[in-house]
Amino acid sequence: MLSFKRALVFAAFLLTAFFLLRRTHGTTSSDDSVPDLPKNRPADADKGASHKSSSSKGGSAAAARPMVDTSKMTLYEKLAYQYPYDVETKFPAYIWQTWRYTPADEEFAFREQEASWSDQHPGFVHEVITDQVAVHLLRVLYAAVPEVLEAYHALPQPVLKADFFRYLILLARGGIYSDIDTFALKSALMWIPDQVPKESIGLVVGIEADPDRPDWKDWYSRRIQFCQWTIQAKAGHPVLRDIVTRITQETLRRAKEGGPFISKSQSVVEFTGPAIWTDTIFDYLNDARYFDMSNSQGNITYLNFTGIENPKRVGDVVVLPITSFSPGVQQMGAKEPDDPMAFVKHDFEGTWKPESERHIGEQAS
Repeated sequence: MLSFKRALVFAAFLLTAFFLLRRTHGTTSSDDSVPDLPKNRPADADKGASHKSSSSKGGSAAAARPMVDTSKMTLYEKLAYQYPYDVETKFPAYIWQTWRYTPADEEFAFREQEASWSDQHPGFVHEVITDQVAVHLLRVLYAAVPEVLEAYHALPQPVLKADFFRYLILLARGGIYSDIDTFALKSALMWIPDQVPKESIGLVVGIEADPDRPDWKDWYSRRIQFCQWTIQAKAGHPVLRDIVTRITQETLRRAKEGGPFISKSQSVVEFTGPAIWTDTIFDYLNDARYFDMSNSQGNITYLNFTGIENPKRVGDVVVLPITSFSPGVQQMGAKEPDDPMAFVKHDFEGTWKPESERHIGEQAS
């Protein structure tokens, strides 16, 4: 039997141990809420980058992030703060499409194309968003960045708004955007090669055009052109942040000056379409904030992607060959839709037309 003195000592020990254990489990280091990015992957090097993680070890990112004054931030910094990027998260299971009608309307003319996405992606959230719904959705998603909403409303043509929307929805929510006139031939789960860890990739793009001919400038805006009728991304990816910043600032500048928004020298392709999309991707791939350039042999250019027949990874970006998103065009090395590398088929019946028909300067407002 314990003596009274020993019992007191033992009780004091238990109380002390309980108090210390409670303090240990009730506190966490501030570093615990922000997982480190693996080495040799692009890091979010912007101001406020310590808030980039979209998930934390102890709770939601919103709960972990301190309140900050964004009034002195640049637009790019605001977007980085509001829509953090975490390469290690899963690709969100969203499919976003836009059209003037929904599948519930009799006028909806893309039932087979729309259905192919649901068939290939069971369990995904699949939304066809009308222009009216898009306005309200963006008002919710971008309430903290009003200049983006101002720019969206200032765009004078539906095609410009449709382009801008795809970048905005992917920046805020991630997932897959695809034009309504596009068939899903294979599930997005097959787009990234098995040997590439999906937690190391944040953006998947395909080649729209690879015109290896002397007169390519007569037909296309860029020597290698990335398509934007289908994009897969994780929320907050720096490429999306950058293109939203560019379009917003240029739109507000033109609105202040009274236009024109579109001219013969500045087509839709250049302003919101695949030309600016391509430029933004290449700028990202050559950005020293995200990539270690010390051992680089030079800038990444079209030469790194022309003629590729298999996916190519650069940092956290996977570039798919022309067959993947542009099968059946019967030029530039693209193979047929039954090829194993063919993932989607775009019919050019919806928002976009072939590039020769996209330069609509004569419609400038």
